[in-house]
Amino acid sequence: MTISLSDYETGAKYDGDYGKDLAALEDRLERLQAAHITHRQRSVIMLEGWDAAGKGGIIQRLTASLDPRYFEVWPIGAPSEEEKARHFLWRFWKRLPGNREISIFDRSWYGRVLVERVEGFATEAEWRKGYDEINEFEAQLTGSATHLVKLFVHITQDEQDKRFADRLNDPWKRWKTGAEDYRNRAKRKDYLAAMDEMFQQTDTRWAPWKAIDGNNKKAARIAALTHIAETLEAAVPMTPPDLDPAVVKLAHKAFGYEAKD
Repeated sequence: MTISLSDYETGAKYDGDYGKDLAALEDRLERLQAAHITHRQRSVIMLEGWDAAGKGGIIQRLTASLDPRYFEVWPIGAPSEEEKARHFLWRFWKRLPGNREISIFDRSWYGRVLVERVEGFATEAEWRKGYDEINEFEAQLTGSATHLVKLFVHITQDEQDKRFADRLNDPWKRWKTGAEDYRNRAKRKDYLAAMDEMFQQTDTRWAPWKAIDGNNKKAARIAALTHIAETLEAAVPMTPPDLDPAVVKLAHKAFGYEAKD
């Protein structure tokens, strides 16, 4: 079923105990990382969405309880000259996780069919070819036992404008907004058309999209983290490791440890 972003604009407040439910989700994500380490799993979590949609806030809560040795956050901006000299997917291949690792992408390879399309950084032939290249890339990922979660965080124009104003009014958040935000804002209609086609072309059975109503930040964070947890819990073996008898023996000798039944 095609995703329609107009279905994700209610901005309904989170109907629950946000602090308690967020803490419970962070516990689930911490166990998920332990399962990745124990069972040598690897995952990619990718977030797309509007400027000021709340992607950073979701990533902040996603990683709050994780061991930094086993995950990496990749903020994706304009490609370097070295990257421009290669296939557009090259820079993403380099950032994929190894066993026991989780890679989190703040924006992604979908720039090919969004910003590069709308701003004219790619030719029509290039961005149209991009759909097949992206689908094949994601099929290769999931076909090689890399779990993939794709989130799109949506906000209305009114909400985006409010957040831009809040950033300008806060001296310590002004660095988050610049001329590029307003260039993109002026082409919202074009971006909506590109997003609609993106969903139609790349919402596949092996790499489905999940749209998030980002108009209420707390509700969006809970929805996003819940989807990530549920998706990965269904994909990753969620059994803890057995006690290592050799380590138990060392612990017993060191401080009298006795294994519990």
